[in-house]
Amino acid sequence: MPTLHRKEKLLLYGSNIWNFGDGMLGPLFAVFAERIGGNILDISWAWATYLICTGVFTIIIGKLSDGLNKERMLVFGYALTSLFTFGYLFVSTPIHLFIIQAGLGLALALSNPTWMALYDKYSDGPNDGYIWGLADGESKIMLGLAIIVGGFIVNFFSFTALFIIMGVIQSIATIYQAQILDVV
Repeated sequence: MPTLHRKEKLLLYGSNIWNFGDGMLGPLFAVFAERIGGNILDISWAWATYLICTGVFTIIIGKLSDGLNKERMLVFGYALTSLFTFGYLFVSTPIHLFIIQAGLGLALALSNPTWMALYDKYSDGPNDGYIWGLADGESKIMLGLAIIVGGFIVNFFSFTALFIIMGVIQSIATIYQAQILDVV
């Protein structure tokens, strides 16, 4: 089993924490959108808003990140994700949901290209397949577990409790990931 670089571990474990927090909403997104008065088209538009904003911002930020501090951009993206996740607490109409989805798209665009560039930078070696397999496989495992936990939280408590827990977990991931700013 290969040894991971210190920054590589921070990136991997921080991402796992973040994926767990993010993944708790999963398929419950449609139920939430319906509860705030959204219909099938609103759900489609909200999800499309998120994906299109993520795609456009990812291209732009990916280009800009080549000349900027990727570690800072990554941490800022994680922090912004936490902020917009807490923003779900204030969503009461489909329009509010579109705004949160666009914000989350921007946050993900700040995080993803920089995370991938940094992880690639620190995973240079003969075991790249294994190292990237860890990143992809662990993220899927965390998302799967998170969906189950998210379902339990909404079923036994509420969406409010879910969004608070998601935001707290993402804030913890941000604090954990911020260690990359100090590690040599």
